[in-house]
Amino acid sequence: MEGSEMTKHLRMPAVMEVTGLARSTIYAQISEGKFPAPVKLGARAVAWPETSIIEWLNSRPSAVAA
Repeated sequence: MEGSEMTKHLRMPAVMEVTGLARSTIYAQISEGKFPAPVKLGARAVAWPETSIIEWLNSRPSAVAA
């Protein structure tokens, strides 16, 4: 697999831990277009590419005022 990069995928518990959001909030924001949609891993499994979660986190306004 020369030249291709392996992307780490995060399952829901990891996404919840990294973002601090509840499962229902994540799915609500997905339906509103405010959170990246997951990719299907199989018939009943989804995950988020780690890069899309990092990009989403970096796009959020900082909670600490400068």
